[in-house]
Amino acid sequence: MPCRILKGAPVAEALSIELSERVRALGERGVVPCLGMIRIGERAGDLSYERSASKRCEALGIAIRKRFLDESVTEQELLAVIAEMNADDTVHGILFFRPLPEGMDMRAICDAIAPEKDVDGVGARSMADVYMGAEHGFFPCTAQAVMEMLHYYQIPVCGKRAVVVGRSLVTGRPAALLLLREHATVSVCHTRTEDLAALTRQADLIVTATGHINTLTREHLTRGQVVIDIGLTYDEARGKLCGDVDHEAAEEIVDAISAVPGGIGAVTSTVLCAHVIEAAETLSEVRNDL
Repeated sequence: MPCRILKGAPVAEALSIELSERVRALGERGVVPCLGMIRIGERAGDLSYERSASKRCEALGIAIRKRFLDESVTEQELLAVIAEMNADDTVHGILFFRPLPEGMDMRAICDAIAPEKDVDGVGARSMADVYMGAEHGFFPCTAQAVMEMLHYYQIPVCGKRAVVVGRSLVTGRPAALLLLREHATVSVCHTRTEDLAALTRQADLIVTATGHINTLTREHLTRGQVVIDIGLTYDEARGKLCGDVDHEAAEEIVDAISAVPGGIGAVTSTVLCAHVIEAAETLSEVRNDL
């Protein structure tokens, strides 16, 4: 049986149907949901995500306030831009691309975003809310996008053995938590994991989020698996964007794998839009009655 390639576009379109109605309801009350987007430099992965997010926002009627900063920007200058967006009542969500330039205090900058506008769940308060199961706060968009993709393609999670490769606060750990919430048995692997291949071969479901090409090769995979590849790295040798997985090898082995590019990115940008809309509803005291 051929490997299924899990594309993000149909998932994003399905999610967008309800989102369009919510944007329309906000518009009837004079509210245009708006995302403040901050990009430093011109990394290929950032540009790809920006294009995807901008296209999705435009399609849904979400405004974008973009600020592009040079790689020489100082921490204080970046904090000033965030403070400006925090104070702007017409901006409902704030997103900045990571990693930040070397020497910046990542935690201070993440925590500078007003919690009610922290649509990618990077601040300490947002993290605390989602990890404690509070009703407010936003999960990191990519981690939530993993679950949206699994649900759309009707891939079972409950009772399955899942391995998450990567333990960052923005992808690996929140993805593991969401899988646990749906009753998967989850292992989180990282750079110090011994014999990674032995663990990944035991999994029913693999989510990889390292950002390193060929983190998973043929030796890491076995028949019957589903792989969600979050990685997105520009391979200069091949002149294209690649994921964490050797896709040519994987497609000969696993049951299903997400496309790269064309996979998780479109879903992530749609989840981001959903968070901006929710923030706009909350900040404008509009309740969604649809």
